[in-house]
Amino acid sequence: MIAQTLRGSFTLPNTSITLNRMGYGAMKLAGPQVWGPPADVDVAIAILREAVASGVNHIDTSDYYGPHVTNQIIKQALHPYPDGLVIVTKLGARRAPDKSWPHARSRQELIDGVHDNLRNLGLERLDVVNLRVGGMMAPSEGSIEEPLTALAELKRQGLIRHLGLSNITPGQLAEGQKITEIVCVQNMYNVAQRNDDSFIDDLAKQGIAFVPFFPLGGFTPLQSSVLDAAAAKAGSTPMQVALAWLLQRSANILLIPGTCSLAHLRENLAAGRLTLPPQVLSELNGIAPLVTAAN
Repeated sequence: MIAQTLRGSFTLPNTSITLNRMGYGAMKLAGPQVWGPPADVDVAIAILREAVASGVNHIDTSDYYGPHVTNQIIKQALHPYPDGLVIVTKLGARRAPDKSWPHARSRQELIDGVHDNLRNLGLERLDVVNLRVGGMMAPSEGSIEEPLTALAELKRQGLIRHLGLSNITPGQLAEGQKITEIVCVQNMYNVAQRNDDSFIDDLAKQGIAFVPFFPLGGFTPLQSSVLDAAAAKAGSTPMQVALAWLLQRSANILLIPGTCSLAHLRENLAAGRLTLPPQVLSELNGIAPLVTAAN
């Protein structure tokens, strides 16, 4: 019943991991600019506990959020972890003193990152590790063989169960699949930013999960007005409509909206119960071409 209220579930390929399609992204649990602790740790703990109590069994995080902050809060809130809870983390970047996000993809940096995540989460093995490849928002060309091979070695050692990729191109996925099995891909995608349309369809055919980030990012004012109008027709908020559109876009899409507010958490989870009518879907499907029209 819970899985139905969170828009069903999805099993990662060739695994025993079944995730409810509405998850939670922990990045916003850190302080401003994803740096330092939040203003109220108790609220952060309450958000995590309510998310899990509401049926969320997929938490997305990284030890470079904070750094270390979100993982430590997750451990404080939820450890010992309930059966079925899957924590997905990312490697491939670090936080510099100026709060920038430089790459951290050398073999030693990845080894250290795995052990940092294990320690701060209180785990002996990480469920899923995503290798972050591109920049903050988009993929960049180049081989991923060296860093992914290092993570595949850690997987063989039993420190990682499964591997995914973030900010990648289809070509990098194909390269990665020659090294190890890839169970999920995490790229920027939303109702307006739809460069990965064909990529998502290909991943669906392979049974690979697609986890979009930035679900309301990069909208033009014209696109935002269309989304606002669609939300008014659906009797919901623009964020709920944008999330519901993603859930109806493809069954392999898993959502990880993040928030530092209990009210927003409840609003996001309610999107899992929202079914958009054909007219609203049609209007939303026309948002992406508005980028060209507005330029």
